[in-house]
Amino acid sequence: MKSMIIIGNSDNRRTAGLQAARAGLGLPPALVLNYIDVLQGRVSLSSIAQILGQTMDEPPLLRIDAPGEHFEVERELIALGTPDAEIPDIDDRWLRYNKNAVSPFSAKMARSMKEIKGKLYHPSQWFRGYCRLLSRLDREAIQLWNTPRWMNAPEDIAAMFDKRYTHEILSAAGLPVPRRLASPEAIPDYDTLRDAMASERTYRLFIKLAAGSGACGVIAYQVNPVTGAESAVTTIGVENYQARPPLFYNVKKLVNYKEHRTIRQIINWLLGHGAHVEQWIPKASYENRTFDIRQLVVAGKACHSIARASRTPITNLHLDSDRLSLKEIGLPDKLQATVRQCAEKTLSVFPRSTVAGIDVLLSSGSNRPHVLDVNPFGDLLYDSHYEGYTPYEWEMRMI
Repeated sequence: MKSMIIIGNSDNRRTAGLQAARAGLGLPPALVLNYIDVLQGRVSLSSIAQILGQTMDEPPLLRIDAPGEHFEVERELIALGTPDAEIPDIDDRWLRYNKNAVSPFSAKMARSMKEIKGKLYHPSQWFRGYCRLLSRLDREAIQLWNTPRWMNAPEDIAAMFDKRYTHEILSAAGLPVPRRLASPEAIPDYDTLRDAMASERTYRLFIKLAAGSGACGVIAYQVNPVTGAESAVTTIGVENYQARPPLFYNVKKLVNYKEHRTIRQIINWLLGHGAHVEQWIPKASYENRTFDIRQLVVAGKACHSIARASRTPITNLHLDSDRLSLKEIGLPDKLQATVRQCAEKTLSVFPRSTVAGIDVLLSSGSNRPHVLDVNPFGDLLYDSHYEGYTPYEWEMRMI
């Protein structure tokens, strides 16, 4: 099987990495369906299948890549996610929470948006639009090939992208995950969050935008139970205006808020767009830095891995965390095996998917593993090799 179709952004680093891997292995280039062309109706799986039809003796390998880093795509997905969209064959079968959009944009409003670097426009409506697109691609592929060959099935991508549902799936499967504070529906705003924290006697939490990525929309939040003093470490910034709504944006660096009014405003915005709230588990440390591990799993087998070490509670690499090998941090072979096994079991819960980056925390003291995130696009690991192959070369060999 040599034919491959990528639904992605042609100028994206992931797409370029895959194409380079295929060229290096003597495989023909994958055909790329740009998200923007798919969303604006200029191209589809059907039109590409007609091009491939003359040379294809079996279904092509299908890969849905990350839709980020492209403002026009973000704008079209928000337009697709409008609650009153009148589009044929649209459905919300994979939208499990936030079915009533907060302050929704019309399609016209969405398409008139101008790019402001870092601005967080409408995360929940974006996710609704993305789920609708995934559903459309899934239905179209079934009509074309009966049993499509997805690297990661669209339904699984929708599930992995929603941290609330991922937690639910992994918990049901008995995987070790941080304890959630309460069900998403039970924490609609800041006041109910504080009530739940007091009731559960839990004063240190991570609040995560349900469909956020790259630490966008993550808060490491803690409250002093005696004094009531608050701290919120996050990448979210906010600007307030007299005559128009506040602007929330990703500052791409960590800020530690102490002022109650600002913390309350940011948490209310985050919960309004859908968030997962979980126990803050202290991470294992290396040279006065805490770390977690991104473990790639391909075709059921753990392969490439990196440790992300930071002096802050949030370890994403673009926030000045250090990228280290497991050997560099001195992780014993037994613990490395534990991480690999945990990650492999995690991906097995998504049987129609073959690639994911699993973020695993080892708790301070006990080194007990906990799954923090399942990233369907978590294979962009620079300068990482396994048995001499880059992640994309390994994927093309194994799948």
